Amino acid sequence: MAQKDFYEILGIDRNATDDEIKKAYRQLAHKYHPDKNPGDKSAEERFKEINAAYEVLKDSEKRAQYDRFGYAETGAGFGPGAGFGVDFQDLFGDVFGDFFGAGRRRTRGQRGSDLRYDLEVTFEEAAFGAEKKIKIPKTAKCQKCEGRGAKPGTSPTTCPTCNGRGQVSYQQGFFSISRPCSRCRGEGTIIKEPCAECSGIGRVKDIKTLGVKVPPGVETDTRLRLSGEGESGVHGGSPGDLYIIIHVKPHPVFQKQNDDIICEVPISFPQAALGCEIDVPTLEGNVRLKIPGGTQSGKIFRLKGKGIASLHTGRRGDQHVIIKVETPAKLTLRQKELLEEFARIGGEETTPLKKNFLEKVKNLFE
Repeated sequence: MAQKDFYEILGIDRNATDDEIKKAYRQLAHKYHPDKNPGDKSAEERFKEINAAYEVLKDSEKRAQYDRFGYAETGAGFGPGAGFGVDFQDLFGDVFGDFFGAGRRRTRGQRGSDLRYDLEVTFEEAAFGAEKKIKIPKTAKCQKCEGRGAKPGTSPTTCPTCNGRGQVSYQQGFFSISRPCSRCRGEGTIIKEPCAECSGIGRVKDIKTLGVKVPPGVETDTRLRLSGEGESGVHGGSPGDLYIIIHVKPHPVFQKQNDDIICEVPISFPQAALGCEIDVPTLEGNVRLKIPGGTQSGKIFRLKGKGIASLHTGRRGDQHVIIKVETPAKLTLRQKELLEEFARIGGEETTPLKKNFLEKVKNLFE
């Protein structure tokens, strides 16, 4: 048979890149594979042509020789028995590995799955740390059969169908195809007498109580990992991990800002004007705070070291006390009289914010 042009067979340009050659080969090989075209001799011959063309064009030296002389010393041809120069590892691993199950082996020692637990803590627990007890529903290794799945005193036997390989092979055209053994499901062993406790699975459902140490300074969405406390592994595999996701309850008085605490404290107009001492709540109890006379609403006082310990450095932040001067909603007749007298004798002119504002307005029209 006259040799066809390799580039024409793959449907690519002579300047095609390696990736373009590989992509074209994958598509055509999948399309004309004998398993997809059973009994179609023309598809089988086309498949051989595609393999032979790819065998040459994927190799830079063979391709250069082919481009120069029109042939390459590859042993590839299109007659009977041709097409076996193809790289089967590339063919099966790259193109048909997932589709046909080629190259698979039974899985041993599978790691257990990771688990997640959402843990709610109070504002104080997040600030100072805490010890919490949680219950985790999970699968654990069956203690009766030690995870083997077989009845105590017995052992799994080698699967007679696959001889322990976990795979069976059969001939399809000129290919040898491997698939997971249906009898042992790819395990390579068969349990003739299952463990009564776990029904041959090797794992049982369990609820485990764990102690969780919440470090100081955590905040919402902080993630803690407990190694090996996830689902148990399969066939001797290591267990997964448990991830604790922290959720901090909101506090009625305090707000967290990084490692600092924000606290708003209301005081009366006379307290702000005359000055006073007030009790301010902190995470460790009340402290006395001196408010100087003439304090304005929004004034911030800092209580050093009364914040939250940093999760990373351990250094405690501060507490910021924001003063809110409260205007009385209801006044007695006597209170009204006194305030009116205060206004008449020029009391309003002594307010610094209003005085500053009036001066700015005055300057606008000068």
